Amino acid sequence: MNLPKELLYSREHEWVRKLDGNKVRIGITDFAQDQLGDIVFVELPEVGAELAVDESFGSVESVKTVSELYAPVSGKVLEVNEALEESPENVNDSPYEDGWMIVVEMTDPAELEKLMDAGKYEAIVSEED
Repeated sequence: MNLPKELLYSREHEWVRKLDGNKVRIGITDFAQDQLGDIVFVELPEVGAELAVDESFGSVESVKTVSELYAPVSGKVLEVNEALEESPENVNDSPYEDGWMIVVEMTDPAELEKLMDAGKYEAIVSEED
């Protein structure tokens, strides 16, 4: 399982990469994509949408199931990875690079403190596995 050390992780298996200022990039973890199987469709919010922490912001459909995506932070959606419309398999092939989902401008950067580092996240997923 690939868990980049520079990222933060949520209990719902989203990752957060800090960008400049209050901006973060969000996607799902390698563990999550592996559990889902082959991803065939990704539903993401519109640019400009307001997200609230722990609320659903979209979904991922795989050959096995449909899974909700939960916002690890609150804020406004600045970018959506439109390549996922044509190539949802990017989430399976490259969850931390080409498979990113959204860029958000956080309204409360302190919410990052509630997320886990790679070590804590790995301990949680080893219990689930």
